[in-house]
Amino acid sequence: MAIHSGHPSTSPEQSAGNVELNGASLVLSGDWTLTYYTALSRLVQTVQEKDLANVSLDVSQLTRVDTAGASLLVKLMGGPALVEALNNSEIANEQQALITAVASAMKNEVFQPPRVNPVLGFLADIGQKVTAVAQLLWLLAGFIGETLSTLFYILPRPSRWRFTSFVAAVHDTGLNALPIVALLTFLVGSVVAFLGATVLQDFGATIYTVNLVAFSFLREFGVLLAAILLAGRTASSFTAHIGAMKVNEELDAIRTLGLNPVELLVVPRVLAMMVSLPVLTFVGMISGMIGGAVVCAITLEIPPSQFMAIIERDIGLTHFLVGIGKAPVFAFLIAVIGCLEGFKVSGSAQSVGEHTTSSVVQSIFMVILLDSIAALFFMEMGW
Repeated sequence: MAIHSGHPSTSPEQSAGNVELNGASLVLSGDWTLTYYTALSRLVQTVQEKDLANVSLDVSQLTRVDTAGASLLVKLMGGPALVEALNNSEIANEQQALITAVASAMKNEVFQPPRVNPVLGFLADIGQKVTAVAQLLWLLAGFIGETLSTLFYILPRPSRWRFTSFVAAVHDTGLNALPIVALLTFLVGSVVAFLGATVLQDFGATIYTVNLVAFSFLREFGVLLAAILLAGRTASSFTAHIGAMKVNEELDAIRTLGLNPVELLVVPRVLAMMVSLPVLTFVGMISGMIGGAVVCAITLEIPPSQFMAIIERDIGLTHFLVGIGKAPVFAFLIAVIGCLEGFKVSGSAQSVGEHTTSSVVQSIFMVILLDSIAALFFMEMGW
């Protein structure tokens, strides 16, 4: 494990000091001088936080040391351990004399890992997480802007439209996802109707199970279940596909050919999602209400004709429009997040897996967050 000071070298003969932990040996190398004092001081603090018990010190690779660097070496391992390591090394005599003199002057310094206030550590962790979320939102906003600018640029130029990629993405995100969306919403609709009937039976209002199923699926469950399924199924696919292309350096090849990866890979997928999710949402609404109608017919002896008559009488068109109107927004966010995480892959199989997981988590989180905000907004507006 190598820990570098991060300060650039000033010449080929000079290199900033670094620490390398090889098993039970702590190897010090490079220049420990005033030029690199700030970076080396941070390096020493980082190393002191690690468990250095029973670790031997190797100073044979030190090149240049002045009083500032020697003081940091004493702080790192303590004077006695440093002097003992010097006696077992072959560095220049003047360097040994300087370090020994500094160690003697700092003989009261005791090697002790810094104590971290747990409250400050907890606050620091929170600050890091908040900063990471802010950076993520900033990057997402920038990528959304780049996607929209590319989309508006190619819309008036039909020669740049990529119909093949668009149709293939619609087939993958929409048609292939249709059976699982229909099955899941059918089962959830059956469960909602059964639970509603069980609770409302105590109040003699089982007839309102129809309203419960229709209201919940038209406004929330239809679009929410379809969006979550696509977030887990399609966003991960986008990330893995683009991430694998980046690992194989195909994105670099695309840029070398003078093509825009956003135009080539992102825009067709975003448009396909914005077409597929409203369709899947409509199918989810219908399947959920069919599942509820089956339970009502079997358990509550409400025939399908009466079920449809109650929906036509009591459930307004506004509920359907509220649900279907959220679908394109959710689709846009899911597709953009999936593609963005693919572009963030660093170049290894592990990175592909990590960003694929991250895209699914972020997509589901954003869908639920926006759905909650939309529910509050529509409730306040009376829609």
